[in-house]
Amino acid sequence: MQERITSARDVARRLGLSHTAIQKAEQVGRIRRETDGSWDLERVRRDMIASAVPGRSPLATPGDDTPLGRLTLARLALGVEAQRLAIDETKGRLMDITAANHRIDEVAAGMRDAVLNWPARVSGQIAAEIGRDPHLVQTILQEQMNALLLEVADRLDPPASIQRDPRA
Repeated sequence: MQERITSARDVARRLGLSHTAIQKAEQVGRIRRETDGSWDLERVRRDMIASAVPGRSPLATPGDDTPLGRLTLARLALGVEAQRLAIDETKGRLMDITAANHRIDEVAAGMRDAVLNWPARVSGQIAAEIGRDPHLVQTILQEQMNALLLEVADRLDPPASIQRDPRA
């Protein structure tokens, strides 16, 4: 049967805590009395252990065995990650997404221009090697390059009807 105690001082003595610790825990909602005003010693012990801060409470289990310990560890990990990101930003390892997109657009435009200019540069050499009209060779190469670029553009930028919802 559950042991019921009416005195907060008695609860503190049996748990090895101070009366003030029990009062503060009750005030902040870490523990609570039963409806009749008594204390259920096992429930108080369980609630105090679950919310105990390692290193500050004699009831705390070492490490991250409690929900509070896991939250504390997660909070610490988030702080470390924020510091790492701040260092990366100050060292110039991170780039703003708009600047990155702008740079990608510049590189892609340069590549597109190089591909579009390639038939005009090489058509004379190819025509001489195969004994054909340079203009005909250039026209065929340009048609093939345009078809290739359209195919690549379709792969990289699908039609709006099949694009995913950005909120999903």
